[in-house]
Amino acid sequence: MSAILGTYTRRKVSFKKGKGVYLYAHNGNKYLDFVSGIAVNSLGHCHNHMVQTIQRQSKKLIHVSNAFEIPEQEKLARRLTNNSFADYVVFVNSGAEATEAAIKIARRYFFSIGKSYKNRILCIKNSFHGRTIAAIHASGSKKMIEGFGPKVPGFDHIEFRNSIPRFLNLRKKIKKNTAAIMVETVLGEGGIKCIPNKCLRYLRKICDEKKILLILDEVQCGIGRSGKLFAFQYANVKPDIVPIAKGIGGGFPIGACLVNKKASIGMTPGTHGSTFGGNPLAMSVGNSVLDVILKKGFLQNVEKNGKFFKDELVKLKDKHSNKVLEVRGKGLMIGIKLSVDNIKFLNHMFKNKLLGVKAADNVVRLLPPLIIKKNEIKEAIKILDKTLGDFQ
Repeated sequence: MSAILGTYTRRKVSFKKGKGVYLYAHNGNKYLDFVSGIAVNSLGHCHNHMVQTIQRQSKKLIHVSNAFEIPEQEKLARRLTNNSFADYVVFVNSGAEATEAAIKIARRYFFSIGKSYKNRILCIKNSFHGRTIAAIHASGSKKMIEGFGPKVPGFDHIEFRNSIPRFLNLRKKIKKNTAAIMVETVLGEGGIKCIPNKCLRYLRKICDEKKILLILDEVQCGIGRSGKLFAFQYANVKPDIVPIAKGIGGGFPIGACLVNKKASIGMTPGTHGSTFGGNPLAMSVGNSVLDVILKKGFLQNVEKNGKFFKDELVKLKDKHSNKVLEVRGKGLMIGIKLSVDNIKFLNHMFKNKLLGVKAADNVVRLLPPLIIKKNEIKEAIKILDKTLGDFQ
């Protein structure tokens, strides 16, 4: 009997090593990994540059307090601000912590300008922003909230629909006490639902009109996953606050919250902190990830491979139209909506040595490392074709 708290349903497999897009199990099997630690292993497994960085930095300095200057942190923050809308970055350890920072920054902004009554965040119902008490209430998901009362105040919800208008009665949902709108640019756990560029621009327009802040959660879809450094860049919008995590660490736990100068004004010394956030080892790893992702042509290749993968999946949809209803996503963040049970389908994929992960709306998520090659995508397509053909 395991001594680990039973909060996960785990597959009966464990891995002894990984390289690139492959995982090697203790039972001798080799798997094509299209989970990537749930969009975490952006450079695949054991990327040489990242491994060498960890080895080198771990021999010099692993952790010091944020009471001191940390040059590796300054460098990573500057690279993120130079390549985004942001003026400042605060480092944490996870996506949930980054979301918490975003909520605090938004509320503190209005407190600082004498409008402390503006403290509510408008979110998409059944979205996903993490597993902390505040984050699950931001999601508005009954399943996530159940048993964790009392209800955390400060969150209101809108529906994101597949029909137009996408956000029904959005203006009416914004009240006098609304501080910000917070949405995932691409809903990950929610079923790989992309908020259209037109809708993102509309959200920015509404926030400007109402003088509230726009928070775009890019914990899962950010840092190259969409084919651009940030998925909102497709819409050519500038948010006020953006929490990130997952891909920025390439497997090492790093989270961050990006913020523009306007929204940052309330975050003075003592208003936020993290013991481990921004430590020298984590920051060195983050810089090694950006060394690769910001290299000329890398993101264009992600976008190109993502399009190829999606096009091939659409062909499978046409071939297996009784089982595949829709192919969704951007870049290498792809979802397949099925008419058959997604969990049973994932079990068949697993038997055929391809790893994926479920999402809401009966979707299978496919999140390969960003370094994947076309021949590896073709290998996955063959496995998916076989799985669809075999699956009853």
